[in-house]
Amino acid sequence: MKCIIVGMGVQGIKRRKFLKKKEFICFVDKFNNKSEYKTIYNVPLRMYDAVLLCVPDDEKFEIIKYCLENNKHVLVEKPLIFKNKKNYFELDRLIKKNKTLCYIGYNHRFEPGILKIKEILDKEKNKIGKIYRCKIFYGNGTARLVKKSNWRDKGKGVVTDIGSHLIDMSMFWFGDRIGKVRKFQINKLENRSPDHCMFQIKINRIIVDLEATLCMWKNSFQCDLIGSKGSIHLNSLTKWSKSHLIIRKRKFPSGYPKEKKITFKKGDPTWRKEIEFFKKLIKTKKLIFTKKDLLINKVFKKI
Repeated sequence: MKCIIVGMGVQGIKRRKFLKKKEFICFVDKFNNKSEYKTIYNVPLRMYDAVLLCVPDDEKFEIIKYCLENNKHVLVEKPLIFKNKKNYFELDRLIKKNKTLCYIGYNHRFEPGILKIKEILDKEKNKIGKIYRCKIFYGNGTARLVKKSNWRDKGKGVVTDIGSHLIDMSMFWFGDRIGKVRKFQINKLENRSPDHCMFQIKINRIIVDLEATLCMWKNSFQCDLIGSKGSIHLNSLTKWSKSHLIIRKRKFPSGYPKEKKITFKKGDPTWRKEIEFFKKLIKTKKLIFTKKDLLINKVFKKI
């Protein structure tokens, strides 16, 4: 696979680290003088097979469309926001016509603790019984950095930035039958765009409470999943520190539960695993472009 990276910002530089030397062709960035090309339209099509797209949300659709029209595979940084359903079906048609891949990157799906929860829910669901409720909190302290960026501090802010991860995570675990969506708080504490949000979605009759913020001065992630027979608790992500997954077995009628603790060492494996997954999809010709991203857009509109 020969790859170009469009966008030489934080994500683009990070993606470059996980491409082999023979796979990487060039950077494309209209604002960075170190890039080989200013626009993707100037890069000869014969030079590359795939594109890693790391640009602002309002630039994504036209570039993806250009890539698919020219039989290029695309990995685009989340989220992919559609102006309307027509945009979605336009890309879907091109994917099917040209047998290309458009994969939206949600790297947290490859986080060890999140994968372990998925495994338990798929294969050992009896451990926790009927799921009553799930609560996920994700916070970092990047409000000031976002404020300094004209293109980042606009639109729905943290709702689409971190909130998209939380919605995707919920769908990864519980499915895609999204019911009622409730907005609790959307706050602009320091920025022009929202930097704190609290909302709730119902997926397959499971209530999921989600909170995301850019105003948490120590990076924090916490998930509590409560069931009739036990519970699952995930504390932190491995990109920040050791991550601890605790599985509790309920004691009837009450009392201290039995606990099993799994520790994942510090070190973020998600970017490497996602690139490997992307390459595997291309190799096996699995042309993923699901309606999941259309559903995520519907949640955005409701909150």
